[in-house]
Amino acid sequence: MTEPPPVVLDRGSGVPLAVQLADGLRGARWLRPGDRLPSTRELARALGVSRTVTAAAYDQLLAEGWVAGRRGVGTFVVGAAVPAAPATGRPPAEAGPGVDLRPGAPCTEVLDPAAWRRAWRAAGDRPPDAGYDAAGDPVLRAAVVDHLLRHRGLPADPGDVLAAAGTSAAVVELAGLLGPGARVGVEDPGYRRAVGALRAAGVEVVPLPVDDDGLVVDAVPAGLDAVYCTPAHQFPLGGRLPAARRTALVERARAEGFTVWEDDYDGELRYDVAPLPLLAALAPDVVVHLGTASKVLTPTLGLGWLVAPSDLRDRLLERRTATGQRPGRSGQRVFAALAASGDLARHLRRLRRELAARRELVRAAVAAAGHTCVGDAAGAHLVVPLSDRGTESSAATALAARGVAVGTLAEQSLADPRAGLVVGWAAPARSDLAPALAALTGVLAGLRR
Repeated sequence: MTEPPPVVLDRGSGVPLAVQLADGLRGARWLRPGDRLPSTRELARALGVSRTVTAAAYDQLLAEGWVAGRRGVGTFVVGAAVPAAPATGRPPAEAGPGVDLRPGAPCTEVLDPAAWRRAWRAAGDRPPDAGYDAAGDPVLRAAVVDHLLRHRGLPADPGDVLAAAGTSAAVVELAGLLGPGARVGVEDPGYRRAVGALRAAGVEVVPLPVDDDGLVVDAVPAGLDAVYCTPAHQFPLGGRLPAARRTALVERARAEGFTVWEDDYDGELRYDVAPLPLLAALAPDVVVHLGTASKVLTPTLGLGWLVAPSDLRDRLLERRTATGQRPGRSGQRVFAALAASGDLARHLRRLRRELAARRELVRAAVAAAGHTCVGDAAGAHLVVPLSDRGTESSAATALAARGVAVGTLAEQSLADPRAGLVVGWAAPARSDLAPALAALTGVLAGLRR
C-alpha cells in the first residue's frame, strides 16, 4: 500500500503519539507482509502530526522486526499483524495467543530434528514388548540413573527408579497411596496442576507459605501426610531453598512421619552456579524425587520418573500390577536412545546457552519499562511483581490484546494475595520473542505512567 493507513490518534490520551501510531500499525489487520508503508513525511502530513512522531514510530517497528527499510525504495511490512484475542470473557491464558510467554513450555526450537529422528528410529529398531514391566523400560531406568548422576548429582540404582507418565501423573499415583482424607501441604503460590491432581484423588490440600527463598519450613503445620515442594527452583517465584531449610524439612519429615515430594521440574537448567544437592540425595529415606522430560525435551514423550524410598516404591509397583496402570513405553525408548547416542547431553548444552540468552532479553525488556523481576538464574520463567491483582489482570489483558499471553500469580495461588506476571521465554521461536518483549515493555511502561 502507498496511501496513508487509517490510524486514529488520540491527542487527549496519556500515551505518546508515536507509541499509539506504532501500536496501530502493528495491530492493523489490513496490513500484509510485503505492503509498502508511506514515507514518514507523507504519513505525518496525512495524520497532522510532526515528522518526529512518524519517524519514532517507524524506528520502533524497525527495531521490533515488524517492518524493514530498503534503501531508496521505502519501508515494507515484514511480519503480519498478530490478531487480538477474542473478547470471550475467558482468562488471557485461554485466548489463543499469537506468542506464548506463559511458563511451563519447553524450547523445542533448539531440539535437533536429525537427533529427534535418529532416536525414534533407534526406538523402533527394538522389538515390540510381549508384556510389560510395571517399573518401566529397563533401558530407560538405566538412562535416568546416568542422567540424574551427571546433571543432578543424585546417585541411584536402576531398581530405585520408576518410570511415570509425567510429574502430575506421579503425583496422582502417590496421592492414591494416601487415600481420601489425607492432608498434603503444597507451596502457595505453587504448581496448580499438582493441586488439581491431589484434589482429584480426594486429598485435602493445605497451602504452605513461601518467601523469596522458597518454602517457609517453620510455617509448615503439623499433621501432614506429605509435603509437595519445588526446592531447586520454586515455582513460580523462582527461589532456591537454603541448606538450613532443607535440613529442617527432612528432620521434620523423619520426626513427624510424612514424606517430602520433591518436584525437580527444571533442575537441569541453571545458569550461574551449580544447584544445591537434591533433597533425595540428602534424605532418600523420606524424600520422593520427581523428574520430567517435558521441560528439557518435549511433552510428546509423556515421560517422567520418580526415585522413592523402597517401601513406597514397592507399594506403587503393587498398585500398578493390580490395576494395570503403567506409563507408555515409546517415549521411554526415545529418551533412552537420545541418552545413549549422546544427543541428550548435546541438546542440554545448547538448551542452557539459548535459554540463558533469552533470560537476559526478558530481564532487559522488564528493566526498560522501569520494573523489576524476581527469580534465580535458572529455568525458563521469572516473575514481574505488581502492586495488586487489578493491575495484574489489566496487564495480562492488555498483552492478550496485543497477541501475547503471559501467566499470572493469581493463576498459581490458593490463598496468597501477591500479584505479578509470570513470564516464560522457552516456547516462542526466537524471531517471535523480540516483538513479544516489545509489547511487554510497552504494557509495563504504561502501568508506570
